[in-house]
Amino acid sequence: MPDYRLAALTLLAGGSLAVCAHAQTVPVPPSLMPQTPPEVRSAEPVDNSSIDAQLFYQLLVGEIELGQGEAGSSYQVLLDAARKTRDERLFRRATDVALQAQAGEQALAAVRAWRVAVPSSIDAQLYEVKLLVALGRGAETVEPLRATLGSVLPSQRAAAIASLPAHFARSTDRKATAQALEQVLLPYAEGRVVDEPSASAVAAWVALGRSRLAAGEPQRALDAARRAQASGVNGEAVALLAIELMPVQAQAEEVVTTYLAAAPAGSATTRSAVRLVYARALAVGQRYADAAPQLEAVTRDAPQFIDAWLTLGALRLELKRPAEAEVALREYLTRIESAGEPAAAAELQDEDAVTPTQRKTQAYLLLAQAAEQRRDFKTAEDWLSKVESPQALAVQSRRASLLAQQGKLDEGRALIRKLPERTPDDARGKLLAEAQLLRDHKQWDAALRVLADANQRYRDDSDLLYEQAMMAEKLDRLADMEQLLRRVIALKPQQAQAYNALGSSLADRNQRLSEARQLIAKAVELAPGDPFLLDSLGWVEYRLGSSEQALRWLRQAYRARPDAEIAAHLGEVLWVAGERDEARRVWAEARARDAGNDVLKETLARLKVEL
Repeated sequence: MPDYRLAALTLLAGGSLAVCAHAQTVPVPPSLMPQTPPEVRSAEPVDNSSIDAQLFYQLLVGEIELGQGEAGSSYQVLLDAARKTRDERLFRRATDVALQAQAGEQALAAVRAWRVAVPSSIDAQLYEVKLLVALGRGAETVEPLRATLGSVLPSQRAAAIASLPAHFARSTDRKATAQALEQVLLPYAEGRVVDEPSASAVAAWVALGRSRLAAGEPQRALDAARRAQASGVNGEAVALLAIELMPVQAQAEEVVTTYLAAAPAGSATTRSAVRLVYARALAVGQRYADAAPQLEAVTRDAPQFIDAWLTLGALRLELKRPAEAEVALREYLTRIESAGEPAAAAELQDEDAVTPTQRKTQAYLLLAQAAEQRRDFKTAEDWLSKVESPQALAVQSRRASLLAQQGKLDEGRALIRKLPERTPDDARGKLLAEAQLLRDHKQWDAALRVLADANQRYRDDSDLLYEQAMMAEKLDRLADMEQLLRRVIALKPQQAQAYNALGSSLADRNQRLSEARQLIAKAVELAPGDPFLLDSLGWVEYRLGSSEQALRWLRQAYRARPDAEIAAHLGEVLWVAGERDEARRVWAEARARDAGNDVLKETLARLKVEL
């Protein structure tokens, strides 16, 4: 045995037997034991391991076999030791060895042996669920799932149920796993389990909702959310499920608003956290006018959510409310400074790992934009000077915009062009920034040339092609625009904006209206709730003579995003429908926010309306 003893010392020194840590209590010859003076020896009895010397060496053999690439032999040795001792750590180790060898069936056999040896082990039950999912056998998870829920205390069952969908995150057959969860969870959801806490029913409906959504059944997922909300328990979990549903099931928003409107049942912090998630979902859908009040409520009720102040400032800028945006952004900077860098870093931690310094940069850029909207160019430059990376594209693009607004467009273009190009992305970003600068200042022809050159360098770049198509439309090169947009659709069939751009261009020209409606409807299907897409849908309905449908879509779009172009369309339909007072009110609101909007000016001139 000398070779194995030497190997054992080496392995123990390296810590590779962590799973067998209890083996350190195996009797050791007295001569090797450290001598402790009698007066300090503990009188407590020693809790020796149940592993004897023979089994200890068996485990070492298993580990050595694994180290030498003999995973099969190692697996057999470790599994035999696990069966003898009923030690869960050894079962887990045998399972892991099989998984490392990509032997899924052997891993499953080990887990099932584990369950036989330790029937009450929740770890073994969940391990079996994960393995079955990985093996594409989701339908077989019903029994271990039922065993898992039966093993936990009733007071802990709601939390256990809530965790179940995560075990199916990597499932390749979402419908099969959803069906398995239905069999396991419906008795809890429908109250058929005797003396079960009501929280379990809510958790079950929420878990079913998530699995149904993953399986592509949004209507049934919404039904689960509504059934959960009807119980009145754990409303925040239900609301969060509904927010996940909103992009594909617009009616889910009613569940969220019902939760937020109800008398507070939980803490203000919890409700504000839900409100913050809701506001972000609205912002993603470009429903800025709806998102802003939600963020205002968060900053009022839970001002410790520092990030809400930054988002609120950005939304107010989108809504052309620069003075109010500055208030929110200054408050955001004040709170970061008062919290200190470490505290701010903890508060602002998210999946993007954006540092407080980077967040300050975002705030400075937004404050510069707010000052620019007020045409206070000196203050805008003062904010830009605070940025620690003055040569960043975002900073220089904003400086270029300031120069262009003061009649120095060529200087602004030169500023962007002089930026270094360390990567291909840097060069592409510069081209997009220059084209945007030219577009903002109605230099359509120059912008088109920049984008055409860019598309020679970056062929089949959908973003560049889309921008080039928009410039071609401005120059009335409609055949080129359509060709470019159809290329974008071919490259990215899930990009809603290309369908919308082509459909709305046809509607504006009053051509091929049936095709235009189909294109826009496809865009709305891909991005439901986007106010600009709803505006296009309302506009094409108006062109088709469906004024009632047009008003429904346009009013919905304008409520979500009171943009000047949407207002121009809504006002025109109202005007033609004889609702002229409301039309004037909508146009007046839009002109107060964005008097320079071309679509609004053209509409008022064409209809010969003076406000």
